[in-house]
Formats: sequence, C-alpha cells, structure tokens
Amino acid sequence: MKITANGIGIRYELEGPADAPVVVMSHSLAANVAMWDDQMPVLSGYRVLRYDTRGHGGTDAPEGDYSLDELAGDLFALLDALDIGRAHYVGLSMGGMIGQTAALADPGRFLSLSLCDTSSRVPGEGQALWTERMNAARSQGMEALVESTIERWFSGAFQAAEPERVERVREMIRTTPVAGYCGCCAAIRGLDLTDRLGEISLPTLLIVGEDDPGTPVAAHEVIRDRIEGARLVVIGDALHFSNVEQTAAFNEALAGFLAKH
Repeated sequence: MKITANGIGIRYELEGPADAPVVVMSHSLAANVAMWDDQMPVLSGYRVLRYDTRGHGGTDAPEGDYSLDELAGDLFALLDALDIGRAHYVGLSMGGMIGQTAALADPGRFLSLSLCDTSSRVPGEGQALWTERMNAARSQGMEALVESTIERWFSGAFQAAEPERVERVREMIRTTPVAGYCGCCAAIRGLDLTDRLGEISLPTLLIVGEDDPGTPVAAHEVIRDRIEGARLVVIGDALHFSNVEQTAAFNEALAGFLAKH
C-alpha cells in the first residue's frame, strides 16, 4: 500500500491483529521491506508496520541530500497518517540511525527501541567513504556497488550455503534508485548522536553480528553504555545482515525482548 506523508508517497505493509501492539520496522540502506521477511513469523502476535524508507523500494525518491531528521519526520508522518500513537521500533543499520534520531526527537511515540547492526556516529575520517559511494552510484549505477555491499553484509560461508537468499538481497541493492541511495548516504554521513544518547530512557535492545565490519560490536557497546539499561546481544557467525544470516538467533533475541516490554 502507499500513502502520502511528509510530502512524499510512502509504500508500507501493515499486517497482524488490529488491536495488537504495533511494531514498526525500518530497513537498511539499499534495501526495502522484504529484508524483514524472516522476522515476520515470530511477530505474528503484533501489528507489524514495515515501510520503504525515502528513496527506496516503492517510496518516492526525491533528488538531493536527505537528513536523518527528515527521515525521522517521514516515520512520524507515516505513523500519524495511519493513526498509530505508540509503537515498538526495530531498525537495522540506517534504520537504527533513524530510530535513534526519532527517539531523541519524540520519545513518547515509542514503547521500546531495537537498534541492530548500527552506529551512533560517523567519524570525520569515515565521511569520505560515504561521499565515494555516492560518487560511484552516480557515475556507474547501483550495479557497481552490489558485490562490495554483499561482501560487507554476508560471510563467504553464508553466500555459498544460501545463494538464493543472497541473490534476493542483491536484487534489493541493484534496484535501489540512485537518487534515494545517494540521498540516504548523505544522511548517514552526517550521523553524530553519541553525545545525546543519554537522553534516551526507553527500553533498548542492541543486536549486532559478531563480525559486522561496518558497524562493529564496539559501536554498539558505545550505545549500550550511554542508554541506561540497554541490553546488547552479539550474534556469532554473522556480519551486517544478522537478521538474515542468523535468523533464529536474531528472532530469539528480538521476540524475547518485545515480550518483556
């Protein structure tokens, strides 16, 4: 389904009992709602809202740089348009960055935060990397970024064992609009929330693949140490897409946390 919110058309999927607590799920850069397919079976008791972030999937992809505040504004506008007051929030990578931004802007909208394979700051030396990726997408198209992205997201063993699942993720990457990818790269490049995380008092779960190269365990330890009561789960034998590579362990951690809150 698609709805207009915050000035753009946002594609979303809303499933589950109408009177159940809402879980909203926000995907990574260069992905879409399908990246959460493996989590849906353990969330059958919830009202689950998945949506394509600005610039991704079936959501509009305006030209120009985006900001994390703008992406959080999209989330709030979508919740308002669907008459959703409060929700559990689950975000991976960029989705986790949006979640932190939104929780700092309006914590009353959330019942809990699950921040997965993410970070709270892009250091100065890391900002050039995002500019390089933007330039590559604009000059060569998304296909040029597919294999390097897959190498960061999945171990070689998983790629060999689950080629069909990995191919579905490749397709998500290559079909991401260049304008949307670059707009969101600009948002990520400006990430700098670490010093404000102490303002968050929501129940918070952190999940990260043990071998995540881009948003490593150490980045999650930083977040854990700044949000009072936050819990960190490190999943073995997983890189960046821990929800896909180690679905069972990820689902156990997420479902257990949500059941408590």
